[in-house]
Amino acid sequence: MDRNDSRPLLSGEQLIYAITVPLSTSIILANLVIILGIACNRQLHNTPNYLFLSLLVADLCTGVALPFIPLMGLNRELSSGSCLVAHFFPNFLFLAFLFNLVMVHYERYICIVDPLHYSNLWMHRSVPLALLAVWAPPLLYASLPAFGWNNWTASDRDGCCASGPNTTAPSSCPPNRTTCCSYRRVFPNAFIYLEVYGLVLPAILAIGGMTGRVLWITRGQLKDICRLHRSLERGRRASDREHRLNLRYARCVAAVAVTFLACWVPQLIYMHVCIAFLISDTRWSSTTHIALSCAGVGSVAVVPLVLGLANRQYTEPACTLLRKVRDRWCKGQGRKRGGGAVGGNSGECLDEPVGNNHR
Repeated sequence: MDRNDSRPLLSGEQLIYAITVPLSTSIILANLVIILGIACNRQLHNTPNYLFLSLLVADLCTGVALPFIPLMGLNRELSSGSCLVAHFFPNFLFLAFLFNLVMVHYERYICIVDPLHYSNLWMHRSVPLALLAVWAPPLLYASLPAFGWNNWTASDRDGCCASGPNTTAPSSCPPNRTTCCSYRRVFPNAFIYLEVYGLVLPAILAIGGMTGRVLWITRGQLKDICRLHRSLERGRRASDREHRLNLRYARCVAAVAVTFLACWVPQLIYMHVCIAFLISDTRWSSTTHIALSCAGVGSVAVVPLVLGLANRQYTEPACTLLRKVRDRWCKGQGRKRGGGAVGGNSGECLDEPVGNNHR
């Protein structure tokens, strides 16, 4: 029986690492590229980019903690201190990431909605205070279970750690067995409800509301530009420039909608499925929990990367470095092959000049 019970937990951990390690590595590397891009460009050393840099650091930490977030849904044999740490750090890093994301969206929202008072924002006058506002509350809230708001003194649901999702430990558990570490013992139901419906869900709705408001304002400004353009040309027919502007706006709306659906909907599904199983007080498959948690948290962690990689100023140092490496590799290959091969290899590295010569 012990053999059959040990297999699901091992397979669950292997599945978590198989999904999260490649995703976590990609998130960490992408964040490092953007962070180095901001650090290398002195023109980007200003308040908005400092806030965005804080978001990138939080996203990088979330990428590091990504493999440990699905592990919180599995029962493990840990001491009380290790169990609290294993649940505290992933929860704190995710909440800090969410607070930083809301702050960045709010700063850019004010820049578009109220540009006259943009420079007088409190976050521009005191950057350390803004950073404290996005890091201190998540730290305090995530620390509440360590200060007593937990179910650690209550008896566990199974009495001991049951490795399989459909197995229960016998009533007479060995007294020397290690304490079972479960999220039900660390996080009370009220704590989970408050975090989901008091912190995470309002943050997602705020981000969606600010994004929709910005798109609405942009649509109104686009109509004003088209109306002014028609009045200058004294014509009623839409010109090609207006069609291009409308097409660009439509692409922007489509990109924002796809990004929101791909990044936030999995997290919303994961949260409400967890709440549904928590209310019904029923067990659910560890594979389902792993898949939903990895998809939810991993998709949300991609949002800052979309914002960062879309800005050429952030990625310019990395692109310059890649071009230098490519040029050196092409030159090295050309020298190895000799004079005749240099021209042929140069054609492989520089396609456009060769195409022009053929023409």
